[in-house]
Amino acid sequence: MSNITLIGTGNMARALGTRAVAGGDTVEIMGRDQSRAEDLAQALGGGTTAGKWGAVPAGDIVVTALLADAVVPVVAEYGDALAGKVVVDISNPFNATFDGLVHGEETSVAQEAATVAPAGTSVVKAFNTIFRNVLENGTPTVFVAGDDAQAKARVAAFITGLGLRPLDVGGLRMAHWLEGMGLVMVGLAGNGVGHGEFALGVDEFTD
Repeated sequence: MSNITLIGTGNMARALGTRAVAGGDTVEIMGRDQSRAEDLAQALGGGTTAGKWGAVPAGDIVVTALLADAVVPVVAEYGDALAGKVVVDISNPFNATFDGLVHGEETSVAQEAATVAPAGTSVVKAFNTIFRNVLENGTPTVFVAGDDAQAKARVAAFITGLGLRPLDVGGLRMAHWLEGMGLVMVGLAGNGVGHGEFALGVDEFTD
């Protein structure tokens, strides 16, 4: 079991929180709107608590369940409150037409968050290639990128506890390509697959 804090009160926070509570994790919700955080905590049940915005998160794993443009500012705002934590970025920085990423360089939201995070904080990219409805109802593979092997192991244990399959794709530089995979998901949903009831995964072929 894991001890997690979800920063955010939207659909992804609700989906992750629901699975986490079902898996026996200890869950804390933080949001700028304290009443929304408290409402979500109450809806999730299972002893879920609502923390105060900007305070030291109770969770060892802190998931920034936020839109992409909010992640880096929030990590910077929390500052030393995140020291020693594992921060999980789940966002996708899509452009307005959903056919490209907003950053033109080979970077990612997770990499940018790592530059403003306090010393001793590990940033991991995960969950960004999963549609919310699939996270709620399916058992998708969760691709994970990060530079700290111990932090990734903790996130992998959390993912496994959700009943999902974690797959390590390498260092934090790979977060850029995971964001690209998120873009591919949108393209498939709008074209070849035609709906959002699917997930990317890996089939292994061995002799």
